[in-house]
Amino acid sequence: MKDRAREFAIAAHGDQKYGVHPYHVHLDAVAKIASDFGEIAEVIAYLHDVVEDTEVTLDEIENKFGSLVAESVGILTDESGHSRAERKSRTYSKMASVTGDAEIALVVKAADRLANLRACVSGNNMQLLAIYKKEHPVFKESVYRSKACDDIWLELEEIISA
Repeated sequence: MKDRAREFAIAAHGDQKYGVHPYHVHLDAVAKIASDFGEIAEVIAYLHDVVEDTEVTLDEIENKFGSLVAESVGILTDESGHSRAERKSRTYSKMASVTGDAEIALVVKAADRLANLRACVSGNNMQLLAIYKKEHPVFKESVYRSKACDDIWLELEEIISA
């Protein structure tokens, strides 16, 4: 299923870029981090941006990949807002209330953030890194779940505090 999700996401993102790279570079990075948490986590990792950044709908995700994947992608999709701060505030509020099986979405969100931070460091994008650092307290309060993916959070904290 993860190969189907990767192919679907790459087709949906089309010519989109992640910085200077094809978008699949970011998706592969997130999926690799999430791979320790099972195939469903990898599937969600590949699909985490498709509703937010393409014409794909949650109904399509549910029909092709099931309800848990669709619910998780919905959790990971930014809410609407006039600014990044407004979008993130609404999205983090949604994430703070996630419980049960859907918490796998939060593991993928942590993997996504770690992939983004690694890309900032390797690409020397200090401006975006500063934004992530500023958002981190609210991000952590909303997304962190004890013992869910502590290795990811350890590396996140190392980068944020550097």
